[in-house]
Order: sequence, then C-alpha cells, then structure tokens
Amino acid sequence: MLLQNPNEIAHQIPKYTRFLGLDVGDKTVGVALSDTTQMIASPVKTIKRVKFTPVAEEIKSIVNEHAISLVIIGLPINMDGTEGTRCQSTRQFAQNLEGFIDTPLYFWDERLSTIAVTRALLAADMSRAKRKTVVDKMAASYILQGFLDYFSTLKN
Repeated sequence: MLLQNPNEIAHQIPKYTRFLGLDVGDKTVGVALSDTTQMIASPVKTIKRVKFTPVAEEIKSIVNEHAISLVIIGLPINMDGTEGTRCQSTRQFAQNLEGFIDTPLYFWDERLSTIAVTRALLAADMSRAKRKTVVDKMAASYILQGFLDYFSTLKN
C-alpha cells in the first residue's frame, strides 16, 4: 500500500518499529535501516539489480527479519520539481514491490542525495573504488534520515 499523506503515517505506524530506506538506481538498490526509536538511519547494504524478483525477495527478507513497519523509497524528482524517466522507473519498482510485501510504502524526495553523500565521502578522503562500494547504501541512509527528521516533527 502506497501512503500519500505523511500526517496519516504518524497515526498509522506503530512506535518502536523500524523503517527501511531504499535508493533505487538502474544498477543497484541502496538499503538503510532505522533504529526502533525511528530517529537514526544506518546504511545496511547495496543490492545489485539484475532482475526484479531476486531484489524484491531480498528486500522482503530484510522487511521480515527486522519487522519493518514502513518502507521509504527515494523519488528522484528533477531540480525543477518535475518527474522524469527515473521517477517513472522508481514508481514502477515500488508498484512491483507492493506485490511482494504487505508493508506500506512512502516516497521521499531524494534530490541531491547522491551528490551530498559523494561530497561527504570525498571530504573524508575516501578512494574512488571505496566510494563506489558504499555510495548507494549511504544515499539510502541519507534519504531515510531526511524522512526520519521530518517524521519526528509529525509525532509531536
């Protein structure tokens, strides 16, 4: 079920459950996980995309293992606010994922998330090879943390 209104989330999602963050790309899916207080996002892994079903099964396994109550999916909106082909692809991914998991999904604007993460990794003097292995899961964590920061204002 795709949730549309963030205010509904604050009332529908149980406290002390985890959220999952996804950064859906053409070649990989970055995965991040919140703590049970729904305050801190941590990068978990990067899933290589070859076919949809194995990726969905891996996400389903994570959702079940950690009792995820909400999946946050980064939506790559253009800088001018329009949606391009990457948004369409991400929306299709989410629609297909709904057939694998019963957990509610919510889109979160991910503009500049990969750029922000890449800049942070460059500032940390991380090599190009190392950045390539962590950027997607770090972007998922950045997306999820942005949502958690916003979500904390709704719960009060």
